[in-house]
Amino acid sequence: MAIILSIETSTSVCSAALHENGKIVEVKELFTPQSAASQLAPLIEDIFSSAKISKQAINAIAVSSGPGSYTGLRIGVATAKGLCYGLDVPLIAIDSLLVLASTVNDIAKTDLLCPMIDARRMEVYCSLFTTSLDAIEPTQAKIIDSESFSEQLSSHSILFFGDGAAKCKSTLNHPNAVFFEDVYLSAKNMGNIAFQKYLGGKFEDMTLFEPNYLKEFIAKTKLT
Repeated sequence: MAIILSIETSTSVCSAALHENGKIVEVKELFTPQSAASQLAPLIEDIFSSAKISKQAINAIAVSSGPGSYTGLRIGVATAKGLCYGLDVPLIAIDSLLVLASTVNDIAKTDLLCPMIDARRMEVYCSLFTTSLDAIEPTQAKIIDSESFSEQLSSHSILFFGDGAAKCKSTLNHPNAVFFEDVYLSAKNMGNIAFQKYLGGKFEDMTLFEPNYLKEFIAKTKLT
């Protein structure tokens, strides 16, 4: 038996979940942007309290590794590492786009899946997966224009989804482009992937592991 705590903070939705052998036990989600810094720790405490499971009972902690919000990823990974050290359990890292793709792969009626995380303006973090969740294009930061994915769309239907997809709908107006709304990243969808990694012993070196930011952090200048 493996009980795994999953943490997801790479988008505006802050969430945590407990899974037992890949099956959901408890999940908590906050849909308030920029809430991870102040609310992630209480959210995790609430998870254990609601599930009536002791922290000492968990076998590993999974965290979304990016891409996504620079600040959100830092908070999520730092929290996960702290808990791993304190509880002496291993850390499992899962690509954020893979988690997003896993929410629709069983219901998609297209050839390919393209999860998208908003990276501001017309840029998104994205990748291409088969419906079996095999990645066929690497994770990338991509500026979307009318030629984006044109080669793939000429011969495959593609499902676009995630919080970066809506702004691309008018630009990617190919007949083979399909869009899902209301699909978001959540720790509740990390359970099976985390469990398979746990069984395979695919753990991170906590002294070396860093999120996949894709882009360097650029601080905003405060106007006076």
